[in-house]
Amino acid sequence: MIILLTSLTIFLALGIPIAYSLGLSGFCYFTLVHPELVSILPQRFLAGMDSYAMIALPLFILMGLLMNAGGITTRLIDFSLIFVGRLRGGLGAVNVFASMVFGGISGSSVSDTASVGAVLIPEMQKKGYSPEFAAGITVASSTMGMIIPPSVPMIIYALVSEESVGKLFLGSLIPGVMIGVLMLGITIGVSYWKKYPREEVRLSTQQKLARTRQSILALIMPVFVVGAVVFGIATATESAGIGVLYAFIIGAFVIRDLKFRAIPPLMRDAIMTSANVMIIIALSKLYIWILALERVPQAVALFISGLDIPVVVILFIIDIIILATGTFVDVSPAILLLTPVFLPSMAALGVSRIQFGVILISGLAVGLVTPPVGMCLNVASAISKLGIGQIFRGALPFLLANIITLLAITYLPQLSLWLPTMFFE
Repeated sequence: MIILLTSLTIFLALGIPIAYSLGLSGFCYFTLVHPELVSILPQRFLAGMDSYAMIALPLFILMGLLMNAGGITTRLIDFSLIFVGRLRGGLGAVNVFASMVFGGISGSSVSDTASVGAVLIPEMQKKGYSPEFAAGITVASSTMGMIIPPSVPMIIYALVSEESVGKLFLGSLIPGVMIGVLMLGITIGVSYWKKYPREEVRLSTQQKLARTRQSILALIMPVFVVGAVVFGIATATESAGIGVLYAFIIGAFVIRDLKFRAIPPLMRDAIMTSANVMIIIALSKLYIWILALERVPQAVALFISGLDIPVVVILFIIDIIILATGTFVDVSPAILLLTPVFLPSMAALGVSRIQFGVILISGLAVGLVTPPVGMCLNVASAISKLGIGQIFRGALPFLLANIITLLAITYLPQLSLWLPTMFFE
């Protein structure tokens, strides 16, 4: 383990991407400790990607890209104005509400930041909101994108934990909505303090109905996709395929903003994004294999169960470890590294795989908004032209919603288990 951790630290310090750092570290371990196993490393590498469920990954990514290219972002913002625009800090509330809805479409926090932020950050600045507030609320609310189903990180966790994708989708629904509701409350409070304006929404009932009709087909898409998995109509992979077809039909033939010439670039983006994730998964599998050979998960479970401290304290420490990991490691490799190490320990403490998955994803979501890795910070920085430090300061008040929700799902299991239990048992 000293060889493994030392080599990984050196490779990361040299600036080598984490996926390749994991692979090189694993290769060093096998070369020095188990040279007789080096010849089967390519087989293990390919086995890490050889999963039917993995097909869902590029399909869910493509589904989100098609919906975004289909002009749905602007319609969702117009739709959100009807409900929350008249609140104090109306555009801030629209930002949170739109992210909550968009998170159920894209399944990606980074896509949420790019799509919603490109429209709302400049508009909020025009209306007198501070640049830090506009960018901060955008990145903070986008954390719901990887929690509210369908969620790409949840699919990755399902592959590692061998848990049902449908159960995980349902388990993350209440925590995701809870974050959104808490962020709305924080937005209103900060807006009263800073005297941000309300939005005047002068629409007739007929105009409101027209906006609702324009958005309803996109709004029911997450229900359609997740429902197909939950009710056993389709597997997660089949549901993702249905979602891609649905997004194409809505964007190209109903809304008509999706142009046929835009589809090949979108497919290329989905393939490249999926390839990046799959390389991480394949190389992380080598690392996970080493952890299994060294019986690290069992050792961690024995160590934690042998601690003479209350379970509530142990769970709090694990929450801190997850938050700290998300600060320095991107979401996908963090899921692949932490899941096999802590899952046996969580089982020993009476925490189900579903609850731990929701805890893990919710905690790692905060890392998207914290320097130095913070992918959403970098996207918002490109849009707003602010430094990531400024954006992080603007996001801090809203991250309180994430921390409260993380502690709630840690100590109140029913928040993540009630819906899976109701539908699957």
